[in-house]
Amino acid sequence: MKITIIGCGNMGLIYARAFLKYNIVSKENLLLAEKNEARKQELLKLNIGQVCVVNDARISQSDIIILAVKPQDFNELGRELRQVLSPGNVIISIMAGMKIARIEDVLQQKNIIRAMPNSPAELGMGMTAFTAGRSLSMEQLRKAENLLGTTGRTVFFENEDLLDAVTALSGSGPAYFFYIVKQMVEAGKQMGFDEATSSMLVKQTMLGSFHLLNTADKSLDELIKAVASKGGTTEAALSTFESDGVGEGLQKGIVKARDRARELSSFV
Repeated sequence: MKITIIGCGNMGLIYARAFLKYNIVSKENLLLAEKNEARKQELLKLNIGQVCVVNDARISQSDIIILAVKPQDFNELGRELRQVLSPGNVIISIMAGMKIARIEDVLQQKNIIRAMPNSPAELGMGMTAFTAGRSLSMEQLRKAENLLGTTGRTVFFENEDLLDAVTALSGSGPAYFFYIVKQMVEAGKQMGFDEATSSMLVKQTMLGSFHLLNTADKSLDELIKAVASKGGTTEAALSTFESDGVGEGLQKGIVKARDRARELSSFV
């Protein structure tokens, strides 16, 4: 297999390293296309693929081309890229908010997949949702899913509109988790712990709770009830969360993120 990654920032390099780790592609068949000269020199030092420019003729031979650039850079870059594309290329875009129809129009290509990964992909524990144009075969979709799966779990949606909700829920989700952890650590400091101790207590609690959630044959309500005995300390905290609208505020914030994703997708 031959793969090109256009734009080798954080997520582009995550994919490059994952593909090499799982022997999806060799260094000789992995093109890293970058416009910035300083960045090209950095990529050469990393020695994880063949560094090239965006309109390198070798790109046309790629089975898969991954677009990992900023949406605002796509119009100019796309005009250069389409000069070297061939009809057999499958293009996977991880550009936030960039719709398939827009990519098809700029690149004059039909085999387009739109994906939304999240930051835990760096550890191979990411969540990536993807959708595709109608012209792709099952074989092409299978290859794309195998590639995206090297960084964690994947889920396919036929309805492209759901990618905006994915952006809000799992794409931005790590930030919500970190926010909650931060508030718990701050509460620990208020109660007398130093930051290191409070952080250890909270992070291990989060880690253990996740594994319990992931393995227990219980609903979320049942898991909550198992900790929150009537009239006890947990119930006191949960009652305060309810009266202060913590849960409702979190849900409203996530929906607001979805709405913002929709707004942004109309601009790019």
